[in-house]
This record gives sequence, C-alpha cells and structure tokens, in this order.
Amino acid sequence: MKFLTNRLPPILTLFLCLAVWEFGVRIANIPSYTLPAPSTIFTTLIANGSSLAASWWFTLKITFGALFLACFGGILIASVFALSPSMERAFFPLAVVLQVTPIVAIAPLILIYVDSTTAALLLCAWIVAFFPILSNTVIGLRMTDPNLVDLFRLYRATPWQRLKLLRAPSALPYFLAGLKISGGLSLIGAVTAEMVAGAAGRETGLASRILEASFRTETPKMFAALTLLVLTGVMIFMLFTMISRFALANRGDPSPDREH
Repeated sequence: MKFLTNRLPPILTLFLCLAVWEFGVRIANIPSYTLPAPSTIFTTLIANGSSLAASWWFTLKITFGALFLACFGGILIASVFALSPSMERAFFPLAVVLQVTPIVAIAPLILIYVDSTTAALLLCAWIVAFFPILSNTVIGLRMTDPNLVDLFRLYRATPWQRLKLLRAPSALPYFLAGLKISGGLSLIGAVTAEMVAGAAGRETGLASRILEASFRTETPKMFAALTLLVLTGVMIFMLFTMISRFALANRGDPSPDREH
C-alpha cells in the first residue's frame, strides 16, 4: 500500500496531462499535422514500429557505447590524476575545454575528419558524457578521510594500494552520481550527432527519423520518435538510479545527489 501511495500520484498526473492533451486537441479540432493527439501518436508508433525500432536500437547502441567509453576513460584518467597531482594540473584544463565546447559546433568537423560515421557519432556522444564521470570521480577520490590516508601512510601502503583500498571505495558514490548525469548526456550527444549526420541522410537513428518526418510534415511520426527518445532517457535514468541504490545499499552512506 505504501508503494502505491508513493507511486500513484505521478502516474495520475501523467494520465491527467495526457487526457487534457487528448480532449483539448479533439475539442479544438486541431489537425494532426499541427499537434497530434496522444492516441494518434500511439497508433503512429504502432504502425511504424519496425522502422522506429531499428532506429531506436541504433541510437541505443551509440548511447551506451559512448557511456561505456566515458566510464572507462573517466575512471582511468581520474586514477592517474589521483596518483599524480602534477598530471592533474597539466591535463584537467584540457578536459574542461572539451566539456565547454558546444558539441553542435564540432560535430560537423568530426563527421568530416572521421571516416566511419558510426565512429564519429560515438565520439560526439563520448565528448558530452566524459566530463561528468571524470569530474565526479576526481572529487570522490579527493574526499577520502585524511585520518585514513595518514593511517595508510603509517603502514607504508603504496600509492596503488591507497588508491585501490581507500580512495576508490570512497569515490564510488560520486562516480555513480556522475554516471546518472552522463547517461542522459550520452543520449543527448548521440541525438545531436545524429541530427547533424541525418541532415545529409547518412544515418538511421531516431534523430534522422525526426528530420525525415519534419521534411515530409509527418508530425505524428515526429512525436512518435520523440516519445521513444523520452522513454529511453527515463529508462536510462531509472536504470542507473537502481544501480546506485543497490551498490550503496550495504555501505550505509547516501549518494551525494540523493533526492529528499
């Protein structure tokens, strides 16, 4: 009963908004090419399920591929920064420059210089998703209890042992917080890159389906593809929220971005 009490209001709010949308479109007699009703979007999604599913799978592969590379690179570089502060001072500004550069501005250049379009899309999505993983992990590695650091030094632990046994466990909540952020950003990066590449008709992602539908004034199909993107973003966020809660359940310490 408590679960239903906590979860029912958002569901009711969602259905209420959809009902208002549905009846508002019908009462105002708004044509579907201007604003389709939710029922029209649903039927369009079913009718174009096979083509949209293939495009959705392509976007999903780019998103999770970029996220995997962002996690691998972010953890590796953050570990190097933790072991060598001079390396951090030298190279962390480059990561900041990479983060603040708009992906829309550099995506066309990447698509020109990289032969494989899929690899170019993967690189664009990685650029967007990389920095939150790196930044949060570095912060977590710095948040180690100084008394424990002194204790490890007293017992003559090597830098690698301090990193593995002390700093890494303390950085886990911060890494997971960055993972939730990067999950959504990797999807945004994949869609942005697909928009740039899809304008030339070279890709088959959901963003390209949206562009194709806009050229043909197929507004319901645009909304159907957008619905899949929104659901994918929500799914990614919920997935990493569950992973974060499970990973931290036995630690007794909350995530740094814990919701109240």
